[in-house]
Amino acid sequence: MTGLTLVLAYGGFAAIAILANLATQRALLTMLPDAYLFALASGTIIGLVVKYALDRTWIFTGARHARAGEAGTFGLYAATGIVTTLIFWGAETLAWLTWQTHMAREAGAVTGLIIGYVVKYRLDRRYVFTQQKPA
Repeated sequence: MTGLTLVLAYGGFAAIAILANLATQRALLTMLPDAYLFALASGTIIGLVVKYALDRTWIFTGARHARAGEAGTFGLYAATGIVTTLIFWGAETLAWLTWQTHMAREAGAVTGLIIGYVVKYRLDRRYVFTQQKPA
């Protein structure tokens, strides 16, 4: 997959992961209104698992780390997500603290996630999915 197809697919999968993340947060905040950090962490985990499954299957077409098995590849994928998660959490939390509305919180989350996913693709391509699946 190259060029525009790659950009559209990656963007579409990022959108799916963002929706999974925010839906998880919204559901938890509806049930537990004061559990912001729990909802934020839970949404992040759900989004991570969804995005990994989509990226591994479609974007990097079964590639894995050259010296790691599946668990190791997922571990590296999660590790590259630390920096991008800080971008996302920072943008979401800043929007929440500034405007104190769920619409602003979600707009901050989407902004942070988009920036984070651009960075994450580059990190994953370079450090995580270093070996293509044998043909």
